[in-house]
Amino acid sequence: MNNKPLCFVLMPFGKKEGIAGRPIDYDEIFRQLIRPAIEEAGLEPLRADEEVNGGFIHKAMFERLIFCDYAVADLTMANANVYYELGIRHAIRPFSTVLVHAEGFRLPFDVSPLHSVPYGLSRKGRLNNLNKNLLDLKNHLTECRECATDSPVYQLVRDFSPPDIKRLKTDVFRDNTAYNTKLKRKLADARAQGVSALQSLEKELGPIQDMETGVLLDLLLSYRATESWSNMISLVERMPKPLAGMVMVQEQLGFALNRAGRWEEAEIVLKSVISSKGSSSETFGLLGRIYKDRWEAAYEAGHEALAQGFLVKAIDAYLQGFESDWRDAYPGINVLTLMEMNDTPDPRYNDIQPVVEYAVRRRLAERDADYWDHATLLELAVLKKDERMAREALASALANIRETWEPDSTARNLRLILKARLRRGEILHWCTEIEEKLSSAKMMKGHHSF
Repeated sequence: MNNKPLCFVLMPFGKKEGIAGRPIDYDEIFRQLIRPAIEEAGLEPLRADEEVNGGFIHKAMFERLIFCDYAVADLTMANANVYYELGIRHAIRPFSTVLVHAEGFRLPFDVSPLHSVPYGLSRKGRLNNLNKNLLDLKNHLTECRECATDSPVYQLVRDFSPPDIKRLKTDVFRDNTAYNTKLKRKLADARAQGVSALQSLEKELGPIQDMETGVLLDLLLSYRATESWSNMISLVERMPKPLAGMVMVQEQLGFALNRAGRWEEAEIVLKSVISSKGSSSETFGLLGRIYKDRWEAAYEAGHEALAQGFLVKAIDAYLQGFESDWRDAYPGINVLTLMEMNDTPDPRYNDIQPVVEYAVRRRLAERDADYWDHATLLELAVLKKDERMAREALASALANIRETWEPDSTARNLRLILKARLRRGEILHWCTEIEEKLSSAKMMKGHHSF
């Protein structure tokens, strides 16, 4: 599984008439200079003519420009398509775009102030001084990882914010994505009917490369809603590379692999996201879930030492997630719940607990609360042994269930807490009652969905 960041190459194809009548072989420039430099910089090159998918070419082009983390644009001979694509790229991405051009070509006025990496061409239009040019381009691509602004739009215009491409929120994406209303309704209806209906609709939609981005991501989340992990995995594997490489999609792939019991693969995917895109509460939260599942499996199998090792890793991953964004209470509540599993009190617990409670209460106060906000407050109330708070949060959580697996996930956490307390001789009957109501809520939700 290749998880290197994608680098889209904007350049003409084939041989063209070049500087002073000299021919330029763009395919040779790509093969000998641009592609090797990209690969040596630890990136995966992606050129439009290398993706044979039969889809609508403009759709694929826009996906590459928007979703590829890096781009190289060859400005030689002022190809209109390349300059149009570069304008789109500069408007969307503040950084990570490297410009190149052949020596002897005078850049047009509007792009002449921009830094561009020159490469040498002989009188016959062949590359020369290749080793130096390759090293220069590789170094500039490597520097791109420092995220220095290279788009003139973002260099010159203050307080101009780029679209939030990397951190699309999975739970609100469907409502905020604009595409054919009739098709959105068909997806919702199929989702309510179950996996078979979604599979039938996917076939009806035609080749995956022809689907709108919004449709593909809605289909992915619809498979998640029906707990069809294998279909989620298969869909991501067939997506266009730039779309599949999105943080949200990779996170959902890790989520699905974990739910399918493919723990090692899920861990590789999520660690790759963290390595290439940086830490986030969402990615570390999903990584923590892998270790939590492995801890529970090892514990149930009687491998106590192994279980303890995974418990430590789960707490560490969730804690890193919470510390990367204290506004996100989800990884924080998981830290507290897993600390409850240890018979020896964790000294960090009392420091973290009020921060988690503040975070979730702010989320409840500042926007329309979703299921996980209320579920987090419920879990926190159980940890605090506050029955009144727990019952109020339960009522709100039940009223905000969206997908059948959500209450089951919360019930599972409550069962872990109850088991840990039972080992210590604590019995809270009202906690057991709340856990049973959550467990039955999954069945009720599933029944109403069909």
